[in-house]
Amino acid sequence: MLAVLCASLLLVGMDLTVLHVAVPTLTRRLLPGPTELLWIVDAYSLTVAALLVTAGTLGDRIGRKRVLLAGFAVFGLASAAAALCTAPVPLIAARVALGAGAAMIMAATVSVIRTVFPDDRERALAIGLWTASHSVGASLGPVVGGLLLERFWWGSVFLVNVPIVALALVFGARLVPNSRNPAPRRWDLGSAALSIAGLAAAVFALKRFGEHGSVDLGAAAGAAIGAALLCWFVARQRRSRTPLLDLSLFGDRRFAMATVSVLGCFGCYTALLFLLAQRFQLVDGDSPLGAGRTLLPMAVANAIGAVVAPRLAVWWGRRWIVFAGLALFAVTLAGYAVTGTPAVLAGAGLGAGFVMTLGADAIMAAARPERAGEASAIQETSFELGAGLGVAVLGTVAFGPGFLAAVWTATGLLAVLSVLSAVLLRDQRTAASASGNVKAPA
Repeated sequence: MLAVLCASLLLVGMDLTVLHVAVPTLTRRLLPGPTELLWIVDAYSLTVAALLVTAGTLGDRIGRKRVLLAGFAVFGLASAAAALCTAPVPLIAARVALGAGAAMIMAATVSVIRTVFPDDRERALAIGLWTASHSVGASLGPVVGGLLLERFWWGSVFLVNVPIVALALVFGARLVPNSRNPAPRRWDLGSAALSIAGLAAAVFALKRFGEHGSVDLGAAAGAAIGAALLCWFVARQRRSRTPLLDLSLFGDRRFAMATVSVLGCFGCYTALLFLLAQRFQLVDGDSPLGAGRTLLPMAVANAIGAVVAPRLAVWWGRRWIVFAGLALFAVTLAGYAVTGTPAVLAGAGLGAGFVMTLGADAIMAAARPERAGEASAIQETSFELGAGLGVAVLGTVAFGPGFLAAVWTATGLLAVLSVLSAVLLRDQRTAASASGNVKAPA
């Protein structure tokens, strides 16, 4: 059963990035504008981020297995629709539907894991494998996309999901137990709508600014509306007894820093995969398969980093490995910006693997056991929101000042995060030992 759940997350993660190598081919066929192209790429991740918690609440009410199977069905139908699109706007709509299905899959699978594995250590291992499956899927996306485009048309990167989802439906129906919360939380549709509309308006403003290179009326209006809606969302969460996202968890600096580290690192990583896939094809003249092959060392290094990070953390502490991962990612990007040598990018994958695994673990460790469910919801959202915002922000920079400007922007962000993580990820015992009161490892 765990294999089915992890395979589902591998597919969801892969769909974050599988389109990246298909973008040049897709652009020649559908002729999207710069803003439409960015929406095609990151409408998926932004939808997942916006609907994750709502989908989890729905699973508590009607049953996690029902939501999981419904998510598979929506994901498969949306994949088929995306493969057959002949214009940018329908493809954006299909990507939104894909995101809705992915949110249902993610929310249901993690809820099933918590139910099936009541033992703390078994549950921690299962969630670790679940998280790693998503990260590895995102890393393998460009490679799989390149292999498909070598023989088939651009829609094959979506159509390949259909038989996989069909198998997932069969095995999920047989193997996954049904469960629901006997006392589910209130379904706060108002908060969900505010978060979706606020994010959409803010990202619209950012993309419009990137397209025009200046703040016009549309960009200013989008930014103002987005900020107002998101502020309203925050105020609503603070007043609610059953908030959609429990923002009080961010009062713990370790929790806040771990969340920002994951969001920033995964955002830079997915945006880097997107931008490099375009550069290798449009500037260096690689085929889609060649671009995927060039990105393969980074994907392999990311998987290695995710596997070895927990062992390294036992020796040197979670804080220092997260710091090292962010610093290695930043140094690698700087090296690539200076040398233009793709081989050095393996360091970016390795560092990102450290941060994605241990950052997610740090989020859960900073929360009290009775608030693990709320912390997990924020952890999942940080990955998807990071992916969406990373492509939106760095993609806008790349389409404006240029590719190298985007790389240096990511380098600076990661360098700042590495320093902050070294300072703020200290636990209370470490802080006390620094004052000479207690001796404990970092």
